[in-house]
Amino acid sequence: MIVFDGRKTVNPTGWFLPWVIPALFCFLWWAVSATGLMPAYLLPSPRAIVEGGYAYILGAPEGGPYAGRFVKDLVASLWRVFCGFSLAVAFGMPLGILSGRLWIVQRLTGTTVNALRAVPGITWLPLALVWFGIGMKTTVFLVALAAFFPVFLNAAAGARQVNPLLLQAGAMMGVKRVRGTFAILLPGAMPHIMTGLRLGLGISWAYLVLGELTGVPNGLGAVIMDARMLGRIDMIVVGIIVIAVMGRITDKLLQGGLRLCFKSARRMT
Repeated sequence: MIVFDGRKTVNPTGWFLPWVIPALFCFLWWAVSATGLMPAYLLPSPRAIVEGGYAYILGAPEGGPYAGRFVKDLVASLWRVFCGFSLAVAFGMPLGILSGRLWIVQRLTGTTVNALRAVPGITWLPLALVWFGIGMKTTVFLVALAAFFPVFLNAAAGARQVNPLLLQAGAMMGVKRVRGTFAILLPGAMPHIMTGLRLGLGISWAYLVLGELTGVPNGLGAVIMDARMLGRIDMIVVGIIVIAVMGRITDKLLQGGLRLCFKSARRMT
């Protein structure tokens, strides 16, 4: 049944649609494990993953090498993502908006940014280790560098497509340049800005794992690396699932924060 609420159509039965693909995947996973088509040392059963995840999240520290580590690892990874992503936004957003509106900034930054973004992120890892050593600084550097490019490029594209007549009309009505930036430019560029921020946040999680694979003592990526060394395939899968869940949660929080702060983001579906 389709209900019309005055703004858009709402399907009351559509709540389950996002869960169809995960449910099918879990069913196929269970079927493959139950029939023995895939050896347990290559792909543990869903039950083994649940048991490993329960011990990792809720177990006592003395219950095993990974038991009870979840909170400490999660806090460490979240802090690294937050620091790196914040740096990317702090530099990428204003520079991208300036590049989208000012010809001279676009000419100055275009070649350099497009050349650097073609360099694979893993290429920066050896240099980051030389500069910063193993630990927080290397991970934050990799995360910030990777997230910068989608934030910058989308902010520039959004600012570039805002009609100059809107800014001129605002100026004729007495809107100052700073106010016009927040009242006209940012709302007009918001679809691109939100896309860039979401892409940057997703890439931040990917490069977080790259930074934590270098031997840091804690973090979700460190758990995956340790599990590989010990042959704990179940914990590798648990780490992947936790990262996927946290990536989705932080993405929803980012969207909610933007909608809370900007009316133009609230109008986006």
